[in-house]
Amino acid sequence: MKRAFAAGWVGALITAVAASGCTAGAGGPAGPTASEGAEVSGGQGRRLTDDERIRLQRAEAVLVKKCMERHGFKYWVGPLPTADELEGGGYVLTDVGWAKRHGYGSRLEERLRDAQRRDPNHAYADSLPEKERVRYGKALEGGPSAEMLTAELPGGGTVKTPRESCQTDAKERLYGDFDRWFKAEKTATNLTSVYVADLLRDRRFVGAVEKWSACMRDAGHAYADPPAVREALPRLTEGLDPDRAFATEVRLAVAEATCATETPLAETARALDGEYREKRLTEYADDIAAYERMSLAALARAEDVTGSTA
Repeated sequence: MKRAFAAGWVGALITAVAASGCTAGAGGPAGPTASEGAEVSGGQGRRLTDDERIRLQRAEAVLVKKCMERHGFKYWVGPLPTADELEGGGYVLTDVGWAKRHGYGSRLEERLRDAQRRDPNHAYADSLPEKERVRYGKALEGGPSAEMLTAELPGGGTVKTPRESCQTDAKERLYGDFDRWFKAEKTATNLTSVYVADLLRDRRFVGAVEKWSACMRDAGHAYADPPAVREALPRLTEGLDPDRAFATEVRLAVAEATCATETPLAETARALDGEYREKRLTEYADDIAAYERMSLAALARAEDVTGSTA
């Protein structure tokens, strides 16, 4: 991860286009993602590398395939993101090289949407008779009458998932105790709401953003903060052909990343993230540690499932 604060809210302010189960989502320090904060560290383990996250995603998909075949259905393991693709999103870009290649990741997102449209699993499910299509969906995701597991989110509210489905079966085989994994994962990947709002108001962060804004203004781009660039981009590219639109996107992204590293913004964000996490996340330490421990243990199982560390 080459963006500022690649952990915690960094996951929500600078993180990634990442696949989760059978779907994928985008996000990062620029905005929340489905796998928000996927690289948290509770100080009792280590964060997974992007390559390791992809390895786990592949193993999970393979296990879903095997489960669906046991139910009498076909299932295809779709394409997975590359480590480079997992860097997209976030509050502020800090990797100039990534910005030069991908801008803000619009073409990566377009590629992902195209892959989802062409997913053979969708076509296969649609081709089934109605009764079998219902059975397919229940086998894959669980049915409304299934026993549900519930997890409380750190910022309030709850999430539920069916206790029995091929997706659940895959996670149980990969991570171990699914009940424990579900609670730990939902806690560890939804921590940004606990402290990010206060971090954004911290005078040290505000000061760093002001210096970033001055740098951008000197480069010919008058924006108060990184999110303002994203808000302006659709207007700036409206009516342009795809190549010119992408060139505009890349130019702004490179300027943003350059100013983030030439001013205190990137380093300040990293330092404050660590400081706020240490102060605010003590009550979640057990779940964070379990998430890290179970993720690392799953890597060995993933190798057995896929027959490769690639």
